[in-house]
Amino acid sequence: MELTINVLIGLVALLHLYFLYFEMFAWTTKGRKVFRNFPSELFEPTKPMAANQGLYNGFLAAGLIWTYFIDDTYWSSNIALFFLGCVAVAGIYGALTVTKKIFFIQALPALIAILLILLSKNS
Repeated sequence: MELTINVLIGLVALLHLYFLYFEMFAWTTKGRKVFRNFPSELFEPTKPMAANQGLYNGFLAAGLIWTYFIDDTYWSSNIALFFLGCVAVAGIYGALTVTKKIFFIQALPALIAILLILLSKNS
């Protein structure tokens, strides 16, 4: 189960590194293709806002990657739970306020990883 947990944590971290790239560096190019319903004239004025969001996604990825470098399994799993919890809350909020697709892309993998970590702690 530990391998599955580590793979899920890595997947969530990689997703957030992609979000960092997308929001900080490709907002006005790829953003237009991804967010087709967003008015195209708003991409340039919202570029700083998107970059700020990307930076936060980078912090989430960094926290999840950090768990791989913590030798104490108790602390590693607690740090993972914290950052996965942040990801899950952000994904649920995004699903409620933007599009339900965000739940499946962002929140669900984090929630599955949280569940597996909690199950492994109790076994």
